[in-house]
This record gives sequence, structure tokens and C-alpha cells, in this order.
Amino acid sequence: MKSKQQIAQSWLQRYTGSNINEFGKWILLTNFQNYVDRFAGKFKAPINGLGGPMTSCTNSDGLSIVNFGYGSANAATIMDLLSCIKPKGVLFLGKCGGLKKTTEIGHFVLPIAAIRGEGTSNDYFKPEVPAMPSFKLHKYVSEILVSKNLEYRTGVIYTTNRRIWEWDEDFKKYLRSVRALGIDMETATIFITGLANEIARGALLLVSDRPMIPDGIKTTESDLKVTKEFVNLHLEVGIQALTTIEKKGDKIKHFGY
Repeated sequence: MKSKQQIAQSWLQRYTGSNINEFGKWILLTNFQNYVDRFAGKFKAPINGLGGPMTSCTNSDGLSIVNFGYGSANAATIMDLLSCIKPKGVLFLGKCGGLKKTTEIGHFVLPIAAIRGEGTSNDYFKPEVPAMPSFKLHKYVSEILVSKNLEYRTGVIYTTNRRIWEWDEDFKKYLRSVRALGIDMETATIFITGLANEIARGALLLVSDRPMIPDGIKTTESDLKVTKEFVNLHLEVGIQALTTIEKKGDKIKHFGY
């Protein structure tokens, strides 16, 4: 195997449990198995890859979902593997910590860009290349959020490899200085690897905690509450967005790479 295409085709099933022909042309990405479980239950579709590093599921309309796990390295891996499919678009349904007083738990965030604090994306482009979504994909998501009268914010997400930083006052001070709206571990990587692999990409993030204040740090109890109250809605918006784009036949990649 000498080409990236050959390697990705060979490895895709080993990582996700689904072969290249089982994937649809529109793909939802998530970090959480319960999103895949709910998707599979909604469409009565089988889940592939159980017991492996990632799981995946595709409905009869050609919409797929993949749980790729946590962190920027896994985010880069799944985007590289999906390059062999050449999907029409990928939407990341992730969770983020709200860094501003105006971002409340349960709000959605449509990032206009992401700060590349994770380092993984430096293997794809120089640090000065901005991590940005595909505008037209976010346009559809925004329209659906508005139609449902849902609260959402736009702004910049800071993506980091640090999972436990909430105790670090110096890092918090830094986050305030860069004016980020939220923080996560994957968005910048997905945006950059989408650019590198010529994949239209977007992210709809759910504010799951407010880590800048002690009472806002995520706990097992608070995470269960967020899952119970907001995950079905989060998944519903993602499904509706990609399904609407497909039905309208609009082109998301409206310029050449």
C-alpha cells in the first residue's frame, strides 16, 4: 500500500467496523456512544464496530454516524480515514465548556473558527492557517436552530489536548486573553483535517459545563443531566441539517481546493 487512499480504505473497517460501501455520503461525528445508540434506535439500523476503537451506523437514507472517541488524535484519524469515501459533508456533534457568562448549559455553539491549541493540526498545515468550518454547512444548521427557536451562539472555540486543566489559574487567564467562547478537544482538528482532506465540515457544539467557575465544572451527575435533557435535541438538529442539505441537493463545496 503506497497511497493514502489505499491505506485509508484498508484501515477504515478495522477502525469503524464498517467498510467503504456501508457509509453514506453525509456523516455525523460524535465522541459519545449514546449518540450512536440513539441514532441506531431511531432508524432501526445495526451498529458496527462494537468492542473496537470506533463504532458506526448508517440509516437507509445514506446518513452515517461515527463515534470516533476523544481527543484531537482520534479526530484527525477519522477525518483521514473518511477521505477515502469523499463524503459530501461531515458535521461534528460535540460538547464544549462554556467560557463566557453568556454561554449557559444547554446552549448550542456554531463556531466561526477554532484556535489550534491542540498541536495535532500542525502536522497538516502551518500554525498560521486558520481552522474554519464550511460556511454553507453552518448556514443550514443555523436555519434549523432558528426555526426551532433554540438558543445558540457563534464565536471562537479553543481546542486543547489538556483534559484536566480546570485547576490551573494561569491557563484560565490565558483563555480569557484569547477571547474564546468555549473550549473542547476536537473542533480545530476537524476543521483543519477537513481542509487537508477536501471534506466540507462543520461543528454543532452543546455547552455541557462552565469550567471557569468551581460550581460549573462537570461532574458525573451534571453530565447525566445534560445527556437526559439535551442529547436527543442535539442529535435531532444534526440529522435534520444533513438530511435537508441532501434533499435540496445544494453543493457545500462551492469553491475549488
